[in-house]
Amino acid sequence: MLNKNLSKYNIILASGSPRRQHFFKDLNLDFEIRLKSVKEEYPNRLTHFEIPDYLAQLKALPFKEELKPNDILITSDTIVWHNNQALGKPKDTQDAFNILKSLSNETHEVITSVCFTTKTLQKTVNAITKVTFKALSNDEINYYIDKCKPFDKAGAYGIQEWIGQIGVIQIEGSYFNVMGLPTHLVYKTLNSIIN
Repeated sequence: MLNKNLSKYNIILASGSPRRQHFFKDLNLDFEIRLKSVKEEYPNRLTHFEIPDYLAQLKALPFKEELKPNDILITSDTIVWHNNQALGKPKDTQDAFNILKSLSNETHEVITSVCFTTKTLQKTVNAITKVTFKALSNDEINYYIDKCKPFDKAGAYGIQEWIGQIGVIQIEGSYFNVMGLPTHLVYKTLNSIIN
């Protein structure tokens, strides 16, 4: 449905994430993938949703000069927010274990920001989902890290994987947001840009 309205536009997804690419296919969007590496650092003063907002906008910067009038560039970033700090991707096995141990028997927030950039406008939206884990045993955490190697995931887990299936006891907000893309917001924002 959206694809028909977007026929005059060229959608560029600047993400190497297979999950985000899969979502775009599921939304039935014609898109191309363009990748540029960006040093994902943010000022210490930023907090909560400001962090992924900033990083999603930062990822759009290298593309600014090459955008054509009919291009819509989409960049995004996800963080896990827990105990007033941002949890990114784990550095190694020990870091992954520590992160998951800290999320055990607790509620955290998953925040994904999506930045839409054209030649003339930039719009950033974000979604926040609350996720609660049961008390995870050390054996469960070690098994999951060994089996699924979640080193490319903010918060050291994928909700669609084993740990989500056995460990998540409550979710408040968009499930797809926790997987890495608030698809409802992408759909809504693209519609607002083209209308």
